[in-house]
Amino acid sequence: MIKKLIVLGILSVSAVSFAQKISISPSVGYAWRLAKTSPDLTRQQEEYIKGLKSGVNFDVALRYQVTPGLLIGFKYSGYSASTDGRFSVSDGMGHFVSANITTKDNINFYGPELTLTNDVQETRHKFFMSAALGAMTYTSKTGTVKAKGTTFGAELDFAYQYQITKNLLIGPKLGLSGGTLSKVSSNGRTIQLEDGQKEGLTRLSLSAAATFRF
Repeated sequence: MIKKLIVLGILSVSAVSFAQKISISPSVGYAWRLAKTSPDLTRQQEEYIKGLKSGVNFDVALRYQVTPGLLIGFKYSGYSASTDGRFSVSDGMGHFVSANITTKDNINFYGPELTLTNDVQETRHKFFMSAALGAMTYTSKTGTVKAKGTTFGAELDFAYQYQITKNLLIGPKLGLSGGTLSKVSSNGRTIQLEDGQKEGLTRLSLSAAATFRF
């Protein structure tokens, strides 16, 4: 009986030790897409697209502490923006048709992450630098027309967080996401994007972040 109790005790201590190395870090803020706008657009089109150049940014990372100051994990991030306007087009018979349209863009990223911190130092002022590589997806929907694509993406984050308690830290975070789409699919067709037409997904984000340690 005593042997079983010792084994159970060791297992429970190991489980608690493992759990204490797990952390979840969500953040929410605003982001700005950095890709240049095509010079061939009309002023009305430029104003319309401007609404898609900035939007809400959210991400969350699940991390495991390998050693103090070194963490590995998995990250998800999402960006969403929308714009609307009224456009007129010719029907080819000398008549113009006007309609209100709305476009919604979403960019998502999934991938493994490596994080470095100054946890080895006895201070409540914590600094984080994270890098992640993975898949970046893009979806754009205008009315009933939907375009989507997937490409290789990378994300880099720099954060400062103040340790309020042993298990809770909060602070600002600056992030950079990068990726470029060379082809998209729309209504069952695959469209190759030539140089100058490729969809740039790079964005800069500023967020409020928190870390929950267990």
